[in-house]
Amino acid sequence: MTPSAGRLRYAYNTNGMTSHRLQDALALLADTGYDGVALTVDVAHHDPFAPDLALRTAALARRLDRLGLGSTVETGARFLLDPRHKHEPTLVTPDPAGRARRLAFLRLCVDIAAGLGSEAVSFWAGVPAAGTDTSPGGTAWCRLVEGVRAVTAYAAERGVVAAFEPEPGMLVGTCADWSRLAALVPGLRLALDTGHCLVTGDLAPDQAVARYAGDLGAVAVEDMPYGRHEHRAPGEGDMNLPAVLGALRAVRYARLVSLELSRDAHRADTLVRSALEALRDAEHTGAGDPPGTPVPYGAGAPEGAG
Repeated sequence: MTPSAGRLRYAYNTNGMTSHRLQDALALLADTGYDGVALTVDVAHHDPFAPDLALRTAALARRLDRLGLGSTVETGARFLLDPRHKHEPTLVTPDPAGRARRLAFLRLCVDIAAGLGSEAVSFWAGVPAAGTDTSPGGTAWCRLVEGVRAVTAYAAERGVVAAFEPEPGMLVGTCADWSRLAALVPGLRLALDTGHCLVTGDLAPDQAVARYAGDLGAVAVEDMPYGRHEHRAPGEGDMNLPAVLGALRAVRYARLVSLELSRDAHRADTLVRSALEALRDAEHTGAGDPPGTPVPYGAGAPEGAG
C-alpha cells in the first residue's frame, strides 16, 4: 500500500478518564500528543443537566481551542437519563415520554457539539423491549426512524454531523443495519466502531472502512476479541490495527479516530500514552511508510468540520 497524504488524527474518549477532572483529562491528552477528544457527555464530564450549560460549553470551547484539540460528542452515558437502568430510555423505548427524553438529550448534545465546533455527534438505537416487533417496518423500526429523523434534521439545522453507531445487541447492530436505516434517513452518517465488526463478524474492520468510506462521520478503533463486546487497549484483542489504520489512510480519512476504553479509567495515566504510541506504530506499518519515516502532518481537520 502506498503512503497516503497525511497522518491520522487521534482522540481519546473521556469515558475512559472518569477518575480525572475534565480539565485535567484534556491537559493530559494535549500534552501526550492527541489531536482531539471524544467527549462523552455525562455526570462526570460536562453534565448537560447542570446549571449554565451554554456558559460552560463556551468555556470548554475556549479551553479546547487553547489546547489545540478537536472534538466529537458521544452520547453513550450509562445512567445519565435513568440512574437505575443502563442506557435507558432510548429511541426504541415503548414509553413515548421516555423516547421524548432521549430525543431531548440528543438535541442537547447537538447544541453542545455546535458550541464546541465538534466534528460529529454519535448516537445509537437502543435495545428493544421484549416482545417488540423488530422486523423491518415493525414497531421498533418505526420508533427508531422517527427519532433518528428528528435528530438528523436538528443537527443539520445546527451545522452538526449526525453519525449513527451500530452497537452489537441493539436494534441496529451491524453496518448492514445502518445501511437500512440510512436509506430511510437522508443525511445520516455512519459512526463506525471497527471493533464491533469483530463482535458481529459481518465484515472485517478494514473492509468496513473501505466499503463505507464515503459515509463515515466518526470512527473508533479500540481493540476487541472475536465475538465478545469488550473494549480493550491496542494489542489486547484480535484487531489487525495496521490493516484498519492503513485502510483509513488509504481512503484519506481526515476526521478524528478515537479510542473508547471505558473499562480502563483506573490506568488512564499510563494507557493514554501507551495507546497513542501503539496507534502510531500500527499506522506506520499499515500505511506502508518506510522504517524511520515521520508520519506527515498533512491531513488537517476535515473540510466543513465545526
